[in-house]
Amino acid sequence: MIRAVVFDFDGVIANSEPLHFAAFRDVLAQQGVELAKNDYYDRYLGYDDVGVFRAVSGDRRLNWSDDRVAALVRRKASRLEELERHVSVLFPGAEAAVQRLAQSLPLAIASGALRAEIVRVLEQAGMSQYFVAVVAAEDSPVSKPAPDPYLRAVELVAAATGQSLKPAECVAIEDSQWGLESARAAGLHTVAVTHTYSADHLEQADSVIASLDELDAAYLRRIGSRE
Repeated sequence: MIRAVVFDFDGVIANSEPLHFAAFRDVLAQQGVELAKNDYYDRYLGYDDVGVFRAVSGDRRLNWSDDRVAALVRRKASRLEELERHVSVLFPGAEAAVQRLAQSLPLAIASGALRAEIVRVLEQAGMSQYFVAVVAAEDSPVSKPAPDPYLRAVELVAAATGQSLKPAECVAIEDSQWGLESARAAGLHTVAVTHTYSADHLEQADSVIASLDELDAAYLRRIGSRE
């Protein structure tokens, strides 16, 4: 039985991956490092911001220190805010799907994005009140594809609702293979939406949808009832 829903953020609710790529690209260019779009989506999208800069440093043998990585993360966050200014980054159907599900199930977010980035988008859209818990990059010592973000989200939902809750009673809404791996390792059911990758890249999900318009509580409960 499905008793809670945990959304990934970038690529599921917010169509911000192109803006994240642009922000990383611009900041790395200032360091003399070129980041191609294909490299970002094929190699780095699954990381949080710290993980991206560490991976780039390792791949390019740059040996960036933790302090330098932290400074780059701050620059990237600032650049992303500039790019998001005065634009809506919500996917079509995202707000309606969240409102629809929140009527019958507690909702949470488990994301590798910084909390300030998540909160900014939710507040601009008037959607903050629909989520009982948000797990951001700062809230988990290990990022996706490790299970930690989803395990933390389940824990916070249980605390917010005052009820015991098992991962197997929750469903994750994801857009990438790294996110699906994280959710499955944590023990959640999974639905993948083809916002970022095609269905053939998301085969490990319990179900694949083309649009958030397909999501409602009845659909998710059917997934939870499968053997």
